[in-house]
Amino acid sequence: MNPKSYSFTVNVESLNVRSFLRETHGISRGLLVACKHVKGIILNGKPTYLDHPVKIGDKIQLVLPEEESENIRPEPIPFNCVYEDDEILVVNKSPNLCIHPTMLHSGGTLANGVVYSWLANGEKRKFRAVNRLDKDTSGLVLIAKSQFAHQQLAILQQEGRIQRYYEAIVHGVIQEDKGTINAPIFRNGDSIMERVIHEDGQHAMTHFKVLQRFSDCTHIQLKLETGRTHQIRVHMKHINHPLLGDNLYGGKQDLIGRQALHSRTMAFSHPLTKEELTFTADLPEDMVKVIEKMRGNLYP
Repeated sequence: MNPKSYSFTVNVESLNVRSFLRETHGISRGLLVACKHVKGIILNGKPTYLDHPVKIGDKIQLVLPEEESENIRPEPIPFNCVYEDDEILVVNKSPNLCIHPTMLHSGGTLANGVVYSWLANGEKRKFRAVNRLDKDTSGLVLIAKSQFAHQQLAILQQEGRIQRYYEAIVHGVIQEDKGTINAPIFRNGDSIMERVIHEDGQHAMTHFKVLQRFSDCTHIQLKLETGRTHQIRVHMKHINHPLLGDNLYGGKQDLIGRQALHSRTMAFSHPLTKEELTFTADLPEDMVKVIEKMRGNLYP
């Protein structure tokens, strides 16, 4: 596998190679240093240094060092690939699947399956998830296939330019057609998992829209402005509409055995081509069954 490289044309006044790449393309200091170590800073076809002056029209090429072996054990775990190219992978994650190995789940994760798939195709990559879903939340996960792609997508994420829409089924009938929950989220005491609403917590904002009302639950769409741990689950509990199946935050499991939450749609610009991309993942079977069952009990 050949080292990855990226080309840029200097199109603005800039002091030197470093300032152009840092200020115009957001290339991190760490990535520049890594390229420097493998003599991967190329100016107009010749190796150069970061302080070299540049002028408009100059061509800069960054050659990334070869990826080190991933320390995640490859395992033949099937996953639903929605889209893949040389820079990104989009997966529709099934419920009951961790994204990354943890102390409680050292294997059997999405990362183990993805690394296995890459190695089987002769690709040596590190697993870099751009967004994360809880083990029992289903839907779209975006994975960067290079340090450059991960950094560019992280910039989009920080700027709120990765649009994420979820669908959920919650207890009770939400009367408002749409609304916004703006409440800070904080770790609950010594708990590793549980989060609560607390004034000392991190800023968190969730928008919701009602899709369908049933006699004692509501099917909703949610859009995240921030990405805090358990944000949707905590926010819906906060307004007294916990997710069906979410026993950590007050949901009952008589209709579904996990939180009824699905990452449905994701939109962002490609980290290399800048093309606007939108991906959608159908609701999983367990949530569809709940909705079909409740359709006989529509809210008046």
